[in-house]
Amino acid sequence: MEKNVAVKAGDRIQAGVSSEGTDAGVRQNDQRAVIDKACMETLDRFMAALNAHDAQGMDATMHFPHVRFAGGQLRLYDAAGSNPMDLFETLKTQDNWRYSRWEERRLIQFNDKKAHYALSYTRFRADDSVIDVYESLYVLTLIDGAWGIQARSSFGP
Repeated sequence: MEKNVAVKAGDRIQAGVSSEGTDAGVRQNDQRAVIDKACMETLDRFMAALNAHDAQGMDATMHFPHVRFAGGQLRLYDAAGSNPMDLFETLKTQDNWRYSRWEERRLIQFNDKKAHYALSYTRFRADDSVIDVYESLYVLTLIDGAWGIQARSSFGP
């Protein structure tokens, strides 16, 4: 049975928290599942593009302006194509990086237009040895009917 879910624009919902009773909790859980599925698909496409060294594919999963806070620096990417694509060569040169993998992705807060994810990912070398595991916070937003990564804050470089 399919249910229509009504959550007012701008309502903030903490994952698993309902203060309005059972019906509101069911609506929030339904909304959470829909948002989580869409955002996870976006994150999967982002990781696939990263591992394919596909800058345009990565851009397609982001919303702009896009904020990245990592390595003690805050960077603002104004538009698609402004993300520095020497990233792939830098990672390969510095650490012999070959690919990355999500370890955990957890929706921690959301409303109908924005979702916050606590996540971690592992970077691997070409020989499959681990470079490191990094914890991050990603903010995804719904713009023009599509979920995209709007901001990333990472404890990685």
